[in-house]
Amino acid sequence: MRLTRGALIVAAGALAPALLLTAPAFATGTAPASAAVATASPADGTPVDEMSEEDLRIAILRILADEDSGRGVVREANEALDGTVEDMREFLKTGYRLAQAEDDRVAIVRILSDPDSGRGVKREAGKALDVNTPEALRAFLETGYRLAQAEDDRVAIVRILSDPDSGRGVKREAGKALDVNTPEALRAFLETGYRLAQAEDDRVAVARILADPTISDALRAAAEEVIDGTPEELRYFLEVGQYEVDG
Repeated sequence: MRLTRGALIVAAGALAPALLLTAPAFATGTAPASAAVATASPADGTPVDEMSEEDLRIAILRILADEDSGRGVVREANEALDGTVEDMREFLKTGYRLAQAEDDRVAIVRILSDPDSGRGVKREAGKALDVNTPEALRAFLETGYRLAQAEDDRVAIVRILSDPDSGRGVKREAGKALDVNTPEALRAFLETGYRLAQAEDDRVAVARILADPTISDALRAAAEEVIDGTPEELRYFLEVGQYEVDG
């Protein structure tokens, strides 16, 4: 008896541990990244050519259920499910890989068009598009992007260290990130550590303002109010607010 597609979706979830499809993986979370596979087979090692019709359907439905599957993969998977048994086999053997390459190509073009992408990322993304094989595209998204981003992050942190306006807290935390020197540590500093270290330095700067006995009552009141504030409030006060108070 043939199961309905809805029933097979439930079955796909129940049989998920028994089917060996490669798991999604991506460096920075900016693009979908379900890994392409040459074949998909159950845990007993049965080749795709020997899988039953229902096993084929469940394998494809698992791909459709993956929220990281891109438009190309979803389109080709649905076409395979609506086709013959051989269409499903062909999708798992070659169509999935090619559809994933299509989605990967779109993801890399988006990275290239992102104004925040640095030189290293753009260079390596361009190389992947020039080679233009499914393997090269996937390798960039799974490992090359992360490493190229780390290269750009390292440059950005060195610039922060060389900025004469960077305070002690910022320089200390930037130095720590460079000493650890992993892609994760570099990114963590730029995404969160820099902001917190800047807030530490800004709080010290506000405390120095408060230590000045010659400031006006209005400035003192404003500084006392902001010193325990958020990083954004501290920065705004030092860049704009203190001058508005005395103005």
